[in-house]
Amino acid sequence: MTSMREALIETFLETAGWADAGRTPVAGDASNRRYLRLERDNAGQSAILMDSPLERGEDVRPFIKVDEYLFERGFSAPEIISRNVEHGLLLLEDLGDDLFARVIERNGVPEELLYTEATDLLVRLHDLEPPDLPPYDAVAATDLAMLAYDWYLPVGTGSDEGESGEFFGETMRRALSRHAPECDVTILRDYHAENLIWLKEREGIARVGLLDFQDANLGHRSYDLVSLLQDARRDVPEEIEDLMMARYIRATGQDRGDFHAAYNCIGAQRNLRIVGIFTRLCARDGKSHYIDLIPRVWDYLQRNLSHPAVKEIRDVVMSSLPEPTPEILNRIKGKCATYPAQ
Repeated sequence: MTSMREALIETFLETAGWADAGRTPVAGDASNRRYLRLERDNAGQSAILMDSPLERGEDVRPFIKVDEYLFERGFSAPEIISRNVEHGLLLLEDLGDDLFARVIERNGVPEELLYTEATDLLVRLHDLEPPDLPPYDAVAATDLAMLAYDWYLPVGTGSDEGESGEFFGETMRRALSRHAPECDVTILRDYHAENLIWLKEREGIARVGLLDFQDANLGHRSYDLVSLLQDARRDVPEEIEDLMMARYIRATGQDRGDFHAAYNCIGAQRNLRIVGIFTRLCARDGKSHYIDLIPRVWDYLQRNLSHPAVKEIRDVVMSSLPEPTPEILNRIKGKCATYPAQ
């Protein structure tokens, strides 16, 4: 961090009345943002500083827009205490450290309860009029699924996508248009156990604290359920996945067959996107640990591709993308931080 950036942060915190607080780094995400926990020992107060530099491709405005939409409707998005939009600085309510993933590891709360609460939140969110957001439609979704061909295939094998990538794009776009054409609800896009905080003292939907939603779109209602139940970072038991899908379908009155087709089509799209992103994070950004998550994502992908509605996608993917064997994963790691930004 530059001395100029440090000076901006000091001025921001002084204006907000938090200049004297102790500071501790908080684990962030795959972006260029960073987070600090501020603590006032004498007052027992804490807050979170989001440092989101515009010059590094970050912009706090989408976060603010979605945060205020959620907060005003009773969801536990962090309250914004202070802001400097120009310099990409936000002071946020501290929702604590009880991430779903950690709570589950400690066996402090039944896993089924946490996933039930998270599923019920989606039922409520999808019942509301969404804000004005860009659509995550078949074209946008296909472009992101193509990351598997843009990154995983060439970095992992040395081959470019050729005609197979173009054919995959046409097939994926056609399948999404057929099985998941609706873009009529708010999708938070990173709705999983390491972005959800258990707030046991609150009630209803407010018991689920929300993080990392600045990439929210208008999309298909199955998207965040896939994100929750096919978690790249932890194994979600299949029985939990089945129970939560059934719960959501029952609560929203969806047609079971149509919803399962959409869920698996969206799942295939999302998991291919993640395989591509994780490869890019290693090859371009030097974050090799994401490669260790690819086998789990690939297993989810195989589950999605087994559904009859996505047979065309399965045929293309299985004939053009190799399984992430140890050899391929080691090849990707061997090219860590060697690719220029695209």
